[in-house]
Amino acid sequence: MVRTEPGRACPLHYRYSPTAFAGQAAVKADILYVVGGLYGNPFALDAILAVARQESATVIFNGDFNWFDIDAEGFTRLNDTVLQHVALRGNVETELATEDQGAGCGCAYPDWVGDAEVNRSNEIIEMLRETASAFPRIRARIAALPPHLVAQVGAVRIGIVHGDAESLSGWRFSQELLRDDPAAAKALLKDCAVDVFASSHTCLPVMQEFSMPRGRVLVANNGAAGMPNFEGTNYGLATRIALSPSKISLYGSMVGGVYVEAVPISYDHEAWVTHFDRLWTKTSPASLSYRKRIVSGPAYQLAEATRIDGLQ
Repeated sequence: MVRTEPGRACPLHYRYSPTAFAGQAAVKADILYVVGGLYGNPFALDAILAVARQESATVIFNGDFNWFDIDAEGFTRLNDTVLQHVALRGNVETELATEDQGAGCGCAYPDWVGDAEVNRSNEIIEMLRETASAFPRIRARIAALPPHLVAQVGAVRIGIVHGDAESLSGWRFSQELLRDDPAAAKALLKDCAVDVFASSHTCLPVMQEFSMPRGRVLVANNGAAGMPNFEGTNYGLATRIALSPSKISLYGSMVGGVYVEAVPISYDHEAWVTHFDRLWTKTSPASLSYRKRIVSGPAYQLAEATRIDGLQ
């Protein structure tokens, strides 16, 4: 059954064809960081840019760089900084830029996400929308961002998306569906002229390989750059794609001689928790949905994210 409630619906304008990735690369780099799910964390933003500067790397923000940044100062600083780099709009940015509130947060949550969490996400986007309404210049800039692009490192083509290969808020590259229904992801990949998909949106990281007629194709979902991704940790994740290996990668694979790795974003954890608590009370929708994860990580293990031992 197709869900049409705010927060579960996937608007038609979110959709695109997998053949959209057949064109020329818009970005070429030797070292590329794909940063999804910053979620308004200014300390994670500072940390990833510091790491990228050390390597003279290109940074692509692939959506949902906003979320918890409901303070005017934080909202303007974060967006002005991100928009100095290559960026895509996620569902959060797409909904901030529109007057139509019918999609709620635009998350297109699947059935396994409870109604209470969906409703809280819809409340968060309304609060963030109120903040953004005072900044029409920023809203216009994020409205103009693309929903996807193709990058290239060496001879490897990378599809940069927020959701999956056919929707800005798609869940086919989530760890849950890659585990339970890998055939659906493989069906999407057959029409995509890329070697790697770098995604985010679904909040938990996963790296999974597929064997296709054209060779190996890798899906690398970085989970969240601005929140912990594994139980008992306090760092975010980004996807690093480069001609040389990282010294700090947690896991990774190689495609066409190019390293694709999950690297930790070690931001100031205590400062972020303090900042979050200043913006969101204990009974706020953001605190009820996310504070436990922000403090100590989700009930998810690093080993669950690594699916690169065998081809699917």
